Amino acid sequence: MTHPERIRLDGASLTRAQVAAIAWHGATVELDAAQLVRVQATADFLAAKVSCGEPIYGVTTGFGSNADKLLGAHRARDELPGGNPQQRDGTLLEELQHNLVVTHAVCVGQPFAPDVVRAMLAIRINTLMRGHSGIRAGTLQALAELLNRGVIPVIPQKGSVGASGDLAPLSHLAIVLLGGGEAFHRGERLPGGEALRRAGLTPVRLSFKEGLALNNGTTQMLATATLALQRLEQLLATADLACAMTLDAFAGRTGAYKDIVHALRPHPGQVATAANLRGLLAGSTLADIPYHLVPRFRTWLAEAWCEPEDQAQRFDIAWDYVPPSQRHGKEAFYARFLPFKGGKKHQPQDAYCLRCAPQVHGAVRDAWLQACRVIDIELNAVTDNPLVFPDVADAAVIEDQVISAGHFHGMPLALAMSYVKAAIPVLASVSERRLNKLVDPATNDGLPAFLIGNEDATDSGFMIVQYTAAALVNDLATRAHPASVYSVPTSANAEDHVSMGANEARHVLEMTEDLGHVLALELYTAAQALEYRQDMLNAARRLAERGDWQALAAKIQGAPRPEHPHYAQFEAEVKALMRALAEAGDFHAGTAVRRAFAVLREHIAFMPRDRAMDGEVRRVCELVAQGALL
Repeated sequence: MTHPERIRLDGASLTRAQVAAIAWHGATVELDAAQLVRVQATADFLAAKVSCGEPIYGVTTGFGSNADKLLGAHRARDELPGGNPQQRDGTLLEELQHNLVVTHAVCVGQPFAPDVVRAMLAIRINTLMRGHSGIRAGTLQALAELLNRGVIPVIPQKGSVGASGDLAPLSHLAIVLLGGGEAFHRGERLPGGEALRRAGLTPVRLSFKEGLALNNGTTQMLATATLALQRLEQLLATADLACAMTLDAFAGRTGAYKDIVHALRPHPGQVATAANLRGLLAGSTLADIPYHLVPRFRTWLAEAWCEPEDQAQRFDIAWDYVPPSQRHGKEAFYARFLPFKGGKKHQPQDAYCLRCAPQVHGAVRDAWLQACRVIDIELNAVTDNPLVFPDVADAAVIEDQVISAGHFHGMPLALAMSYVKAAIPVLASVSERRLNKLVDPATNDGLPAFLIGNEDATDSGFMIVQYTAAALVNDLATRAHPASVYSVPTSANAEDHVSMGANEARHVLEMTEDLGHVLALELYTAAQALEYRQDMLNAARRLAERGDWQALAAKIQGAPRPEHPHYAQFEAEVKALMRALAEAGDFHAGTAVRRAFAVLREHIAFMPRDRAMDGEVRRVCELVAQGALL
């Protein structure tokens, strides 16, 4: 039995992959011992400053519009005749931190999935490990134990403006540490105190600035952004695979992917995408095939095939003959390619959705790379406020060592996510265009309409698959409006410009799921088209291998009559087609495409006649989500 990975958190080396391991694969954490010493030293420094009676924001003062109010030595109501009827445990300094957490836990909506919350816990612990927040080592260790013992705070998804970080969702996270709120433990939703008890943990009483350290920072938006980018990395690879399978199904052209082409416009994502497509298509005998070898689909008829084994086919095949009288001005072309028009159009370039895949996929990959650069910095950044610098030399006043700043502001993340948010519908849209091209007989280069034989006129084939993809693309496009450009001031205008980064990152994470569905639908459709294309070409090859040129000629429309002056030329050209097909060898997709196709076919068979598709669509979506095709 393998044990989950254990990841050391030191505040400086957390990676996206490690966050994913914690969130999705149950990895646990341990705190770097040397860095914990620094954490505690900062807490001790802050405690010493508090004892001197210095005004420190959020420690000895109130928050926001209460920042001009210093906390007293005792509660004002203690001076009432007969005493204070509302006595509470702890000092005002402790009450300040406790109240901050319990009053800010006001998110609404469905809870985040446990994987998101696990990511939030890991990220929050890591930023506090930098030792600039004033939290005690013991409190930080207690937070780590929540994660390691499977206590997952219930955090409703909506309620952060990305102003002083993710105040509300982080308060839902922290309140469980105090024994409040709710948490999941072993799949059961429980009161926070009960979840702690079952996990063998006890509530924590917060000290100076600890409430502020726990709920002030970019943790929710960073967790959702990190997981979204990890998913998107896999989906970018999936998009390239879907494009390659579709191109093989089209017997398309690969010249647009050549390295010499992309050296002239070397955007990193574009260059990487082109290289990836070349690798996926390596070994293909379909890509760049001569036009004349590719037959077009014709509806199956019993008399279409003479041999019994051929009558088992799901199709008939055909070409159109270009007579000599129609070749004027095109002699050079027909000297290179035989005068037979089949499924492949006589044009040197494919549609944009195929030819421009490096530019489109590449631009999305560049958006992803830019966001990754932002997230990689943020994962090991300090994002709360104020920041504590106990080692500043020659500090004249407390403000030299406890500095109010704005690292909690989520705009770096928000704008990065806005970029990705706009990119996701682009990737989905180009995928849907390829899917549509596959099912439309006007554009699918000789494949059957809706990729079904339909000789009895009863089959709809893959028609509705494109409908579903179109609906998803529209939904993604309508969600692509950037939240980051719309600030709603909060906290009595103390937070007069906010990022909305939490909404932005949450939207992106949600959108990756639908992007995966669109790509799954393209792969589902492309597999059907690829099988048709391979089978039609190989049927033509086997027909040619028999050496009966007249049987092949019977598949060619517009042939001259035997008494026609051009018949001898026609016969010679048909025999040349027969030789070219017979010598071609097996027609198949690229090696990587074939591997993915084989995995698909383990779960979903070719569809010769209409059948229920809902389970198949669900299964291919699962395969994409699992990365099983890569």
